[in-house]
Amino acid sequence: MTDDRYTVISADCHAGADLLDYRPYLESRYHEAFDAWAASYVNPHEDLLADTADRNWNSARRLAELEADGIVAEVVFPNTIPPFFPSAALMAPAPSGTEFEQRWAGLRAHNRWLADFCAEAPGRRAGVAQILLNDVDAAVREVRRAREAGLTGGIMLPGTPPGSGLPELHSTYYDPLWAVCAELDVPVNHHGGSASPPLGDEPAARAVFMVETTWFSHRALWHLIFGGVFHRHPGLRLVLTEQGSGWIPGVLDMLDYYHGRLVAAASRTATAEAKFGVGLAEAMGDSPAGIWRDHCFVGASFMRPHEVPLRHRIGLDKIMWGSDYPHDEGTHPYSREALRLAYADVPPDETAAMLGTNAARVYGFDLARLAPLAARVGPRVTDIAEPLEKIPPDATSPAFARGGSVRVW
Repeated sequence: MTDDRYTVISADCHAGADLLDYRPYLESRYHEAFDAWAASYVNPHEDLLADTADRNWNSARRLAELEADGIVAEVVFPNTIPPFFPSAALMAPAPSGTEFEQRWAGLRAHNRWLADFCAEAPGRRAGVAQILLNDVDAAVREVRRAREAGLTGGIMLPGTPPGSGLPELHSTYYDPLWAVCAELDVPVNHHGGSASPPLGDEPAARAVFMVETTWFSHRALWHLIFGGVFHRHPGLRLVLTEQGSGWIPGVLDMLDYYHGRLVAAASRTATAEAKFGVGLAEAMGDSPAGIWRDHCFVGASFMRPHEVPLRHRIGLDKIMWGSDYPHDEGTHPYSREALRLAYADVPPDETAAMLGTNAARVYGFDLARLAPLAARVGPRVTDIAEPLEKIPPDATSPAFARGGSVRVW
């Protein structure tokens, strides 16, 4: 925060290359296969076919629109179609054995493109590298390469939904991945929507997806906690992004309840529950709430008014606001209005933490470097303190939706 303006870092934005622009970033041995694939590929995403699709790769347009929205820096998750993928990688199913090689090449091409894209705006973009979990040793090598290439946003952890054929996230199979992320201080990001099983395309299936998708994304939290991952790798940091934030206090209470109950049962061999808690205390090293406090953060995209009063239970130093640009469910071009709706009654120092300071600490942004730009385009502290009385009539973000407090996860 400058004297009168906030430094806003969006901890949840999305970008990617236009399909054919990935070709130069692919290893040459895949060019012929890519040309054949791209010639027949039909993009299933309407937003990537619209006139506004270039927001994903047009650096100048993107910077101008984010600045107009009061945002000076961003964490960049993927959005477009990488080579050889059926859809955007965020929600694509895990590849089969025969698909793995080409898809892995496609993700590495995206990571190379992203490094160049971030370099076009030094200090203002923290790119999140993509990996696959099918080959942990290959993932470890890519984490090191991406970090050396300047991608400071960490990695995007794919989900392991039922039916994926991958080991569950609590498995020690992934320990080399956690080890390298802890060693290099690389954040592990788990984005909403990336862990849901395929449900079909019927109206009911789409509705069920919307109801369940955040729950499937939350599963990474309790898998890693109960799997003892943070105890074995004390430098590891987990960020849960675009999954809401109001669910966190209740879920931590629930996890603490099960932890205490199972650990206690382990000492009573005559009980039916005893076997469920054996070794749990030693494997975890701390309670779930303690692990959250020491290792976890939330990319609370467009935090909503009913979530804000929970900020101290979540942890004020854990919360990072995001605009979800350029998605139509994001707050652009009404981010200032979304901030007024959520934070008008919050003390400025607390608002500053959630809007920028926390993200700078997690992703390594230099606040001093961003300060001159924030002094020019950042939202004024006095403006955000003014309650929003009228929601913009053409706003499409759930940040402005009524009734969000009915969600239980």
